[in-house]
Amino acid sequence: MSKWAFNYESGEYEDIDRDGFSWTRGEYTYNWDDSEYRREEEEERRRNSLFGDDTDLW
Repeated sequence: MSKWAFNYESGEYEDIDRDGFSWTRGEYTYNWDDSEYRREEEEERRRNSLFGDDTDLW
């Protein structure tokens, strides 16, 4: 699932996947704001550390 993120190369907001593929431009970008993806990953790590994961059950 892609997100609306700022591409520093083009200077515009674009629809960019987690791996850096810009659906707007149809190519990979290497200089873009991935903070929304990093924020989601951090929230998931916090949830897992608070509630544990499935491997801790047995």
